[in-house]
Amino acid sequence: MGACPYGYDGADARTRAERGTEWAPERDESFGSAHAQYAQLRAENPFPWSEEYGGFWAATTYDDVARITQDDDGFITSVQNVVPHVPRSSRRPPLHFDPPEHTAYRRAIDPVLRRSVVREHEAAFRATAAELVDRMLDTDDPDAVRDFAAPFVVECFAVFLGVPAERTRHIREIGVRYSFAIQDMDDEVIAECSAELYRIAESVYRDRISAAAHPDRDLVAGLAAAADDPENHITEQTAIATIRQMIVAGMGAPQASLGSAIVHLARDQGLQQHLRLHPEDLPAAIEELLRLHAPYRVFARTAKHDVEVNGRLVREGEPIALVFPSANRDPEVFDAPDEFVLRRKGNSHLAFGKGAHKCPAATMGRMELLIALQVLLERTTSFEPAGEVVMMNWLEYGPRSVPVRLTPSKGAAEAEA
Repeated sequence: MGACPYGYDGADARTRAERGTEWAPERDESFGSAHAQYAQLRAENPFPWSEEYGGFWAATTYDDVARITQDDDGFITSVQNVVPHVPRSSRRPPLHFDPPEHTAYRRAIDPVLRRSVVREHEAAFRATAAELVDRMLDTDDPDAVRDFAAPFVVECFAVFLGVPAERTRHIREIGVRYSFAIQDMDDEVIAECSAELYRIAESVYRDRISAAAHPDRDLVAGLAAAADDPENHITEQTAIATIRQMIVAGMGAPQASLGSAIVHLARDQGLQQHLRLHPEDLPAAIEELLRLHAPYRVFARTAKHDVEVNGRLVREGEPIALVFPSANRDPEVFDAPDEFVLRRKGNSHLAFGKGAHKCPAATMGRMELLIALQVLLERTTSFEPAGEVVMMNWLEYGPRSVPVRLTPSKGAAEAEA
């Protein structure tokens, strides 16, 4: 890597007042356009300071992102876990907690999200995907996010929570509305939907407690059992907050990843047809799609003390955004990083994060992607772009609107008839 144009050599000890902004994230992206900017940063200034969004550092390389996410002694999430900082009246576990508090929640959550439990919901996920794809096929102007990705991931999480069908529809309605309000930064609608999501979480908690489910197979039961142990510091209130947080987490990233995967396949008809003919390759394709289109880029850590990162001095209390989409295309780690390589060797991507806060629902996320793409490929002979892709704002990397043109498969057409 060549000399940095910003004039530092070794640890840069300037204070914030002495720094100038070195990077501003694009506010009007097209699909994939951010990656040219990230590549330039990695080559010229891989750890820039930005005055945007209240001021933050941006970790763009694989090594920096991996190091920061695994260093719980140097960096914390409880002060500022996203860029920009979102004021909150209280911390929502587990995302806003650091080890060891965070560990107690993960002990309750992780068993419920293991593969054997998640697979129990496979048939329901598949039925939801089929229903939504069939509706798209019967729509004059289908949008793969509005009509498929957004409602699919919300309903999958509602099914996982074990809520009845009538409440699932309500969660889908509020969840999709909340998701788009976040993209529009509509504070009034965000607050309205957030309050409703808390009410939903509390209602789900009461219902599932009365169902007396097993704590290793039910999220609420697992949290309630953990709350019975006074050493965990988990209460009924924080258990409800956890459910609310996980409903939100279960919407944004899976929706972004599924939307990006659909855009990629819509633009690559050869790959699309290959996966129809060779569905056994879909799991490997999903790993590469996750690497190419990682959804997280605003999750942050805050320095617990002055610490050096990539030759620069981060002051205590300063936030660092972890730009996972950039890390996943770091040429120091991945050969031909911008190319889709089926069955890429050593594909140790960071799409689900790393360290203590690695996404607990990674198994479910992979299954959602697999089922959604399987059903979409099975029920169509092709799908292609039908208009301009509109990207989400900085808060997530992925599309918020994907107009598509779909040609139904023979089976789907006969079912429609």
